[in-house]
Amino acid sequence: MAETSDLAAIEAVIQTYFDGLYEGSVEKLAAAFHPVSHLYSADGKGGVNDLPRAEWFEWVKKRPSAASQGLPRADRILLIDQSGPETALVKVNCQIPPRYFTDYLVLNRTTEGWRIVSKVFRTDVRE
Repeated sequence: MAETSDLAAIEAVIQTYFDGLYEGSVEKLAAAFHPVSHLYSADGKGGVNDLPRAEWFEWVKKRPSAASQGLPRADRILLIDQSGPETALVKVNCQIPPRYFTDYLVLNRTTEGWRIVSKVFRTDVRE
């Protein structure tokens, strides 16, 4: 069973992630993601794309943020599953229209607190 303080700390990390994604803030994303984290997605050919955090941050720096474009924000936590004192899985929805994401975020408790160590995501594009 998750401790209330753990849930609050996990939710705070996820809020930092949501804010960083919406604002295009690499600083906020760096506070949420562990330095060795990776992002994974299906490549559309039966394989897997593996994107290290540093490469993703370069993409984030180059693209206009959702906030700067005045795009709507509709991020939410769908599930938090804490399997022990140091591991958790969080399923979320977020968007940068016309792209809508379902993310599975795996977190570990580190000496710096809870951090996202991997993100597996699916993107839907809607016109």
